[in-house]
Amino acid sequence: MKDIFGKALLDYQNGKYSEDIITWTNISDKDELPLPYLFRNYSEMPKLEQKALQLSKGKILDVGCGTGSHSLWLQEKGFVVKGIDSSKGAIDVCKQRGIKNVEHKALLEETETFDTILLLMNGTGIFQEIIQVAKYLNHLKSLLNPNGQILIDSSDIAYMYEDEDGGTWLDLNSGYYGELDYFLSYNGEEEAPMKWLYLDFETLKTACHTVGLKCENVMDGEHFDYLAKINN
Repeated sequence: MKDIFGKALLDYQNGKYSEDIITWTNISDKDELPLPYLFRNYSEMPKLEQKALQLSKGKILDVGCGTGSHSLWLQEKGFVVKGIDSSKGAIDVCKQRGIKNVEHKALLEETETFDTILLLMNGTGIFQEIIQVAKYLNHLKSLLNPNGQILIDSSDIAYMYEDEDGGTWLDLNSGYYGELDYFLSYNGEEEAPMKWLYLDFETLKTACHTVGLKCENVMDGEHFDYLAKINN
């Protein structure tokens, strides 16, 4: 990876903001991801994210922390929080923003245990493919302290396959419909495509039960999205 995402975040953080990130998938057209949005404060966050932060307790892991907006709010509230991200640039930004404990690492490399694990902004994306969900859930389970919780959000993107008449056209031979190829470009550079997974709630709940975890829908968002709480 070229870490184009990290470069964009660093540019914004260091006062060199001139353009936004462009994203697209194998089923959707190009769209702008505004850099200022990635630096949002609590009042600018969607209700789902606010709810997840309100429910956070104890020692917290912020997975895919990005610019650290969630970690920053929690740290200011007095929580012990650790942020991890696979983007080196994102971690550099977190450090510049004053987050005390951040690390450049993948989720599967994490070994500490926590009371709350946050996976926000389509947290299931990190699972990449449906076939890997159980592996990631088992690893997350190993990171939970007794009575710990995982707070994760995602969306049911079946609506993206609807036609003008309201019918849904899914290719049942092509695997789970929430598995997407995700593309990103910034400042004339294009990142290698990555796998990104959107999970409908019932599929997530079933996957959790398979590995011995409970899963409840805490809250529905405004556009086919939801916040789930997972625990032992």
